[in-house]
Amino acid sequence: MWRSFAVLILAVTAWSQETHPILALGSVAPNFELPGVDGAIHRLADYSSSPVLVVVFTCNHCPIAQMYERRIMQLAADYKGRGVAVVAIQPNDPKAIRIDELDSSDISDSLEEMKIRADYKGLTYPYLYDGETQSVTEAYGPQATPHVFIFDHDRRLRYEGHMDDSYRTELVKTHEARDAIDALLAHREVAVKHSGVFGCSTKWKEKQTARLEALRKIESQPVALDMASAADLRALRANPTGKTLLVSFWATWCGSCLHEFPDFEDTLRMYGVRDLELVTVAANMPDERSTVLRVLQKMHATSRNLLFASSDTAALQAAFDPGWQSAVPYTVLIAPDGKVLYQKQGSVDMLELRRTILANLPSDYEGFNKYWLGQ
Repeated sequence: MWRSFAVLILAVTAWSQETHPILALGSVAPNFELPGVDGAIHRLADYSSSPVLVVVFTCNHCPIAQMYERRIMQLAADYKGRGVAVVAIQPNDPKAIRIDELDSSDISDSLEEMKIRADYKGLTYPYLYDGETQSVTEAYGPQATPHVFIFDHDRRLRYEGHMDDSYRTELVKTHEARDAIDALLAHREVAVKHSGVFGCSTKWKEKQTARLEALRKIESQPVALDMASAADLRALRANPTGKTLLVSFWATWCGSCLHEFPDFEDTLRMYGVRDLELVTVAANMPDERSTVLRVLQKMHATSRNLLFASSDTAALQAAFDPGWQSAVPYTVLIAPDGKVLYQKQGSVDMLELRRTILANLPSDYEGFNKYWLGQ
């Protein structure tokens, strides 16, 4: 399996380099004029006085890029006193990102979402958006996020590649980007001029077709609705799934429920590949089943969907949670061991909910979880 995956990655990288070549060493820095999260337009000329210019192509959704946000900030802070300019550019077309490719993020890569991430993480470096035209991205040719380009005082490219050799800070052994900057500041030849990049592939506009195809596949899936007794709801609360379980109680007559319902389905599509299960429970009367099913079909609700099997709403609420005394919406996130991770009576803060999910989903590296815990 892993060998096949590695072969696929190599094939994608080879295709990307062929169709979107990397800027050649020695080339003059291509011009840019891009909007930033600060509301200003940033131009290449704005950094003309800096002896070294570092351009990092990075993004919101990639977990590897997330691991480098602090490192980019630290790089900018460490070299600010020596005049080095550090600029980050988001290269991806948000319309070319499949929803399941957001499995490690609370948001996607639009400019407005970049502003959300910059505020959430306190990003201090210029963070610019090129997802609309990708003209700057095309000129530089970043293969993945992050991808670093370092230019000398004459704005000739002297290094391109990764920032260091591991996204896991405890495993970092070499610091190619810093070494290149130090060499240029000392008027020395850069020893290592190129290194391979690792991270999420650049989402070029031609990938929009794949996103639309994935969306059509989701919308073609059947929608089911089952009845839920008090016993069923008690069992649901115990979380027998072995997964992280998100339960959303709603009703067709609840306007706020209908407003946030698509966000719950999107959340499932984002994290379903990472062992998140979503169960929606309609608090309608049993004889309103056809209306509930019609709404679920309109929403393309591929989640597990339940409907109260009794008109004794209070008893069914108590079966799931004796402390639930209010109306819908009511949302609960439950760990595989039954621990409540998130609970909200009323409309949820979807970003807060998604960040809680990401902090608790199993991952291969604890740093991915700590990122969402603010660590």
